[in-house]
Amino acid sequence: MNAPSSSSLAGHTASGVNRLREDALRELPHLRTRYADAFRPVTRNGILGVTLAVGLLALFITGFAELGFSFAKMIAGLDQLGKFVILMWPPTPGTMSRFLLFVHALGETVAIAALGTVLAAILALPFGFLAAKNVVANRIVHFLSRRLLDTVRGVDTLIWALLWVNVVGLGPFAGVLAIMCSDTGALGKLFSEAIETANRRPVEGVLSAGGGRLAAVRFGILPQVLPVFASQLLYYFESNTRSATIIGIVGAGGIGLHLSEQIRTLEWQHVAFLVILILATVAVIDALSTRLRSAIIGSRPAAT
Repeated sequence: MNAPSSSSLAGHTASGVNRLREDALRELPHLRTRYADAFRPVTRNGILGVTLAVGLLALFITGFAELGFSFAKMIAGLDQLGKFVILMWPPTPGTMSRFLLFVHALGETVAIAALGTVLAAILALPFGFLAAKNVVANRIVHFLSRRLLDTVRGVDTLIWALLWVNVVGLGPFAGVLAIMCSDTGALGKLFSEAIETANRRPVEGVLSAGGGRLAAVRFGILPQVLPVFASQLLYYFESNTRSATIIGIVGAGGIGLHLSEQIRTLEWQHVAFLVILILATVAVIDALSTRLRSAIIGSRPAAT
């Protein structure tokens, strides 16, 4: 049996391509009718989208120019950064008494983060239910709850720290109040979103069995969202450990106060030791939080 020649194969290929082209041309009117949006020329919305993208790009470039961003300054600053790294080596607390002072301040920072996060969660829980549409049907209550949470979380933790330092004085108490106020709004919003995504069937089951609205929330919604709440709480505790370091610089207690003092007195070796201490603590808390979240929500990802 003779093998087909290359010319015959080329002929078959060309004829097959022509048939496909003819079939496509025959189907083109039906495709235009069925997928009108895909064949529609550039519309007003398309032009608006392109204009918006160009405007945002221009704004981005203008921001770089107005804020004095310069790659030359960054490259020149690398030399100064290298000098700081040399001055920071080797990291040391200096004396044993200072080491114990730093460790105590670090424990104070972790305590500020823990207490502030727990208090924020306690305050955010009722607001989360009030702001959830599937729990409170009253539009006025829902609107006011959402706007209150937006207002509270719109103020940064550092601003809250400055306010509370002037109200209750210097110390960790101001730091706890600052984190509590800042996280109440954020956790309340996350809680309400988790409640709104809860499955409706358990609630309907409780109501059909004769339970009231409170029973439906207690036995229909709460068991579904508690693992999500716990996961979010652990994440915010981890994040607030870093935040508590920053607010300590403005006088809200913790290791941030010592870090600011060591930078001000140019004790770079002490600064390096404090930074390493903070990083190690955050890493440990992160590892523990990851294990706890896995134990709480299981292997399946929870909706947040």
